[in-house]
Amino acid sequence: MPRIILSFLLLTFFCCKNEKKSDLPDNAINPAIIENPVSASGTSNSKDNIPILEFESTSHDFGTIDEGEKISFAFKFKNVGKGDLVIRAAQGSCGCTVPEYPKDPIPPGKGGIINVTFNSEGKEGQQHKTVTVISNTMPNTFILDVLGNVIKKK
Repeated sequence: MPRIILSFLLLTFFCCKNEKKSDLPDNAINPAIIENPVSASGTSNSKDNIPILEFESTSHDFGTIDEGEKISFAFKFKNVGKGDLVIRAAQGSCGCTVPEYPKDPIPPGKGGIINVTFNSEGKEGQQHKTVTVISNTMPNTFILDVLGNVIKKK
């Protein structure tokens, strides 16, 4: 009798695994590409084949602007690694800092831009905003800084 119960429990466990259905849209980037840097290029698990994200600059000081102005800056980057670079996300530290980034894989030797727009509406004084970029590189997180001074409208 205990063998029957044990067999039933094992059968139930293996047959009824809770397979989570993906909530991703059909055109979404496969999460395995992000979790495993070399899978983006379809190459072996050698660390020599990973993408390397290199920015020309990770900080931009917009100087002094009037409140209400919107300023943009293009952070230029290049994939200096040997695998396809995939940027999974770029998120501003607040709603006033909005990044736009390429959604397609960037082949080795190619580059692109992350365009960051800062809206100074309702801001005053020294500002330091950030954009966090997540990609399939090692390390996988980069911080871009946007700095400046906003003068209050009179």
